[in-house]
Amino acid sequence: MRLNAPFGISVFHRLRSPQGVMRLLCLMGASAIAGCASAPPDVPAAMSAAATSAPMSALAGPASAPTPAIKIGIALGGGAAKGFAHVGVIKVLEANGFAPSVVAGTSAGSVVGALYASGMSARELQEKAVALDETRIRDLQLSSGGLLLGQKLEDYVNEQVGRKTLERLAKPFVAVATRLEDGQRTVFAQGNTGQAVRASSSVPGVFQPVTIGKYHFVDGGVVSPVPVDAARQLGADLVIAVDISSKARGQTPASMVGTVSQSIAIMGQRLSEAEVARADVIVRPQVLDIAGTDFTQRAHAILEGEKAAAAALPQIRERIAQLRAAREQAARVARQNAAQAQYQACLDQRSRLQKISEKVTGLAGLDGACPVP
Repeated sequence: MRLNAPFGISVFHRLRSPQGVMRLLCLMGASAIAGCASAPPDVPAAMSAAATSAPMSALAGPASAPTPAIKIGIALGGGAAKGFAHVGVIKVLEANGFAPSVVAGTSAGSVVGALYASGMSARELQEKAVALDETRIRDLQLSSGGLLLGQKLEDYVNEQVGRKTLERLAKPFVAVATRLEDGQRTVFAQGNTGQAVRASSSVPGVFQPVTIGKYHFVDGGVVSPVPVDAARQLGADLVIAVDISSKARGQTPASMVGTVSQSIAIMGQRLSEAEVARADVIVRPQVLDIAGTDFTQRAHAILEGEKAAAAALPQIRERIAQLRAAREQAARVARQNAAQAQYQACLDQRSRLQKISEKVTGLAGLDGACPVP
């Protein structure tokens, strides 16, 4: 369109305001004239068809999604009869709203862990612990591989979990054992629950190795006394390690079982220190004076577990608060980035006429179609 001088001068004066520019540009586009005449003042007259047809959700900022809950995992370590302390720890965690979502167990920890993962409450676990008759899990059979066969332990666990396989338990659960042929740490997550617990609990020299497939397995405490890494692999955001392992304290064991247990404790002590350090919270019940074969101290062990867990509650709360704050900050950054990307996409799909307007005036989003995030 060709403008005569008087009209051009009049337009020049109108360029002093952004509204004047918009009017000029509308006059320059024949197709935009009708739009300028009919559109309300607060709606961009020259918005492209793609922009006008886009749903409002595409132009609006991203909705704020709720922050996911912190998934708590518990790593229950080995320690024979000291393992009753695990019951006390779980009892306090449940009572304070920190019930573990995933469970990993080694040796005695795998026994308690399997029962808990099957859906038992902490109170039910305590009832089972108090009522446990040693003869139900102890089957003496002298052989070169060990004193106990371990079949009774396998049968007991399967009975308690309703004969469910590992993958069908109410909570994700794994039992850690050691492959005898090469010392490889093995994490059982599928298959026969009782057999996995038996393998994880087969203290060398005490229980006979368990044959699964073409391999033989012994106590998981040889390679992973407190299975922190296994709990983390189950997807735990926060891992609570329960360490009940014996420490060599300059005393000579009084029995063969005690000698074997202390030997394993010495071998796994350095391994335990390294793996336990990777936990978010460490709970250490004071059960070192309880012998690994002393089932008469089960009530005392449960009580010590309760005390240790109660003492760790402030640390658990603090760590959860830290994780939530970090997660919320990450969510805020993600929302900001998404809003900026949507804003840029809105600008990119605006009409050529509006882009010319922005170049002339230097004001992006002049008509408010693309709210600045």
